[in-house]
Amino acid sequence: MAVINANGIALHVEQMPARDPADTAPPPTVVFVHGMLVDSLVSYYFTLAPAFAAEGMDVIMYDLRGHGHSERVSSGYLLEDFVGDLDALLDRLEVAGPVHLVGNSYGGTIAFSYAARRPERVASVAMIESEPATESWSRKMAVNLQRAADEFARTDLHEQLTREHGAHVTRRVKSASRLLNSSTMARDIPASRLLDEDEIRALRCPVLAVYGSESELAAQEPWLKSLLPDCRTVVVPDQEHWVLMGATDLVRDLITEWVRTHDAAGAAEVGGR
Repeated sequence: MAVINANGIALHVEQMPARDPADTAPPPTVVFVHGMLVDSLVSYYFTLAPAFAAEGMDVIMYDLRGHGHSERVSSGYLLEDFVGDLDALLDRLEVAGPVHLVGNSYGGTIAFSYAARRPERVASVAMIESEPATESWSRKMAVNLQRAADEFARTDLHEQLTREHGAHVTRRVKSASRLLNSSTMARDIPASRLLDEDEIRALRCPVLAVYGSESELAAQEPWLKSLLPDCRTVVVPDQEHWVLMGATDLVRDLITEWVRTHDAAGAAEVGGR
């Protein structure tokens, strides 16, 4: 386990180097950004990451501040803090060239805001069940985080989760409850810097957005496509918010093809200059 200080925070980082790169050119770098509260880099470690390394890509995963094995602080949970962590982490790891960002849920929101802030460092974005940080997102986060703070502290919920899903799920929910109730996260995230439609339109890197057909986020698909100049959307049938876990093979194949296609396109663009 590697711990790297970035942006003043000790971040737990895991890397999987490309296995058997296809040629002598530098392999693409894929950075996986996980979701909020009950999530961590483990969700990628056991789903997508090994396949990407096997496909000849350099893989970076890290626990967000306050999550997993990364440092848990009492304040500093604005979206821009998470964006700053990612930027500093890439500096500390001395990552050369633009990276492909893959974000699940809140991780996709971080990836999108990072691409808007540092477009020169991003080759593409793949968002899984995610959305940009807009005013409607902020309102939804305020409600959802307060609800989670109340619900996750319930003893009867812990007992139910242990019976139905096992003690490991209960531990994650208890950890999320401690984070919400001992930090400013629930207040900070809704108060974060937001993107307006002009800023979303200005994003020039390719964006892949994957949604579950039964998720409330699927309704934003036409809106996102109407704003972004280079956007592909995929709606996975019979899936809800946890499409990463429910349709892992499909998501893996979609995003590996996406990265390969856009890494080759980026290389061709550079070579043609």
